[in-house]
Amino acid sequence: MKKYQRKIKPLSNSLSHPSEQNDEKLLVGKINGFFGVRGWIKIFSHTEPRKNILNYQPWWYIDKGQWKAIEITNGREQSKTIVAHVKAIDNREQAQSLLGLELYINKSQLPELDNDELYWHELAGMRVVNLDNVELGIVDNMVATLANDVLVVKGKKEHWVPYIEPFLVSLNREERLIVVDWDEDF
Repeated sequence: MKKYQRKIKPLSNSLSHPSEQNDEKLLVGKINGFFGVRGWIKIFSHTEPRKNILNYQPWWYIDKGQWKAIEITNGREQSKTIVAHVKAIDNREQAQSLLGLELYINKSQLPELDNDELYWHELAGMRVVNLDNVELGIVDNMVATLANDVLVVKGKKEHWVPYIEPFLVSLNREERLIVVDWDEDF
């Protein structure tokens, strides 16, 4: 059985976002506020741990259908958030134009994992069947809970399957197939 490593986790609904379908880019955060008066921004990070977003440069965003880079000159964890300074943004008014931007990185920037490890985004779109070979649907996203991570599988109905043994039976990366011990009516 293959396991995965939770290096980057998507938002609960980000996998249905059209730009998330890109084979080269991965959503890692969003600019969600200002910090101070010198143009620093607050970032909601989807990385695990969240400060890892600062390890990936440059960040990318979509502007009128075109990818554009954002260069960070400085960044840090500040209380319960991540703050960063964007090159050539030196006051709050300039930073206002960045508010709400979704931040992406090139998937090629991710560290390589061992063959038995996966990133969350690699599970997206995999088919999920149960032990009776009943198709439950495809992996829409993952949710972290205190007890364990959960596959959110969308098909005729939505299934929330714990991503642990004994529920996770096998994962075939090449066939993009996950077999679970899960009742189709649950």
